[in-house]
Amino acid sequence: MNDSGGVPLNEVAEKKGAIRKQAHDNRRTQADKDGVSDAILARFLSLPEYAAASTVMFYVDVRDEVRTRQALPEALKSGKRIVVPYCVDGELELFWLETMDELELGMYRILEPKAELRDVAAKKLQPEDLDLIMVPGVAFDREGGRTGHGKGYYDKLLEHAKPSTPLVALAFECQMFEEIPMDVHDIYMDKVVTESAVYAGRGRK
Repeated sequence: MNDSGGVPLNEVAEKKGAIRKQAHDNRRTQADKDGVSDAILARFLSLPEYAAASTVMFYVDVRDEVRTRQALPEALKSGKRIVVPYCVDGELELFWLETMDELELGMYRILEPKAELRDVAAKKLQPEDLDLIMVPGVAFDREGGRTGHGKGYYDKLLEHAKPSTPLVALAFECQMFEEIPMDVHDIYMDKVVTESAVYAGRGRK
């Protein structure tokens, strides 16, 4: 059952699947991804939550996601501790990024921390260390409802974040839907930032 009226979980999953497919199609055909991503990142970087945070997690874009990597060099000069995630055996690990030279193309041509740096103790952080988390996703609604690829990588990470840590998603406006079906384990975003608006979500209440 879910938290918004007792919809069966299989129905939630079916609706999410249809929304994901539509969102992927929308995102794939998004025009001027670089320019629109720049506008979204400008909104993100001007948020009071970003100004207040000392340790910020950026995701590194893959495929048709809002492109973030072009903002990393400037963020690294900000005096903040910049953290990027990478996947190990279905879990997201966190890496303190100090220079772009610490990243390399890994499997599936995803930009990841170099393998030889991952076991350096000072580079490893925990979700509890983060003051602000930038969250990717496939589709969102204006209350901060989110669906990813269905593997739950980010859900596991976000469960361990401090309750006070803002969760801010980035999305193209074409990824916004009327309502994302949510079940009791799903996590609402505090804000969703698009090229058109900053939507205030429900967050983790």
